[in-house]
Amino acid sequence: MVVLHAFLALLSGLATMAALIAIITVLLQKLTPGWVGETGKPKPGYIFVNLGFSFLAAAAGGYVTAWIAQHNPLIHVLALAITVLLLAGLSVLQQRGQQPVWYMLTLVGLTPLGVLAGGMIRLRVLGIL
Repeated sequence: MVVLHAFLALLSGLATMAALIAIITVLLQKLTPGWVGETGKPKPGYIFVNLGFSFLAAAAGGYVTAWIAQHNPLIHVLALAITVLLLAGLSVLQQRGQQPVWYMLTLVGLTPLGVLAGGMIRLRVLGIL
């Protein structure tokens, strides 16, 4: 039962991140269509807003994971951060040449840090930190 609960905690955090990023991406494309250039490469405003919201979505995912995890929430948050790091790395490999390299590398480093930040906030709320 503990393994199932741990899996659900990780899945919930990942689903939170994915849902928030999807919603934010759609909203940005609808509200600011001029930020995406003619060649499909996003403009700097879109990139920076997307990086900020990706960090916040990752923090929300880390918070949710730590909230749902009953046994040792820090381990679950670290597992989510590693999972996000691996998925971001795979995404970079898949999208190479489509986005600026600095943007992709920043996204790879920023999202796991967001997960850790969200998890630390939850641990602070719990009084563990």
